[in-house]
Amino acid sequence: MQALADDLVEDYVEHCRMHGNSWTDIGAALGVSRQAVQQRFHAPHKRYGPDTMTDDLRQAMVHVKQAAVHHRNNYIGTEHLLWGLTAEDNGATRLLQATGLSPEAVHRSVGTRLSMGASQAAERIAWTPYSRKAIALAEARSEQSGSARIDCADLLIGLARVGRGVAADVLAEAGFDADAVDSSPADA
Repeated sequence: MQALADDLVEDYVEHCRMHGNSWTDIGAALGVSRQAVQQRFHAPHKRYGPDTMTDDLRQAMVHVKQAAVHHRNNYIGTEHLLWGLTAEDNGATRLLQATGLSPEAVHRSVGTRLSMGASQAAERIAWTPYSRKAIALAEARSEQSGSARIDCADLLIGLARVGRGVAADVLAEAGFDADAVDSSPADA
């Protein structure tokens, strides 16, 4: 029951952030301070810094932030993550190719779902709950494979495994099955 409640709160916060609500407004609606809600749902900067990512994933993160800023979004959603992962050749695009999918087609598909926001993106952009879940799943996968760093393929599988959000929808529509490919190496 608690997991369902947590999912509903995460859905609510993600919806609010996607529609430009401030942390103060969200905190007030949840009966907590702005600081409390921001700490719980803000970007995982400290835990997932550049030293925890491969060079390819760090480069993909540049594309992720560019997509959010360009689209005037004040959040990093799963759509931004997938867009960044498929912007250039890396472990995620090679994994898509190995499963018979076109990384370019996935990139175009997610690109059509990036919507223009009304807010100016800040220097530190908050991650949505689904994005934070995806990076946590990617971290767990990289640790399980014995790697000290999260790779693009790990994050791609994390996005698919979240099972919700734009990226999961795009990947499912393309026919990507994380369970079928998860037994393959992290960098396909």
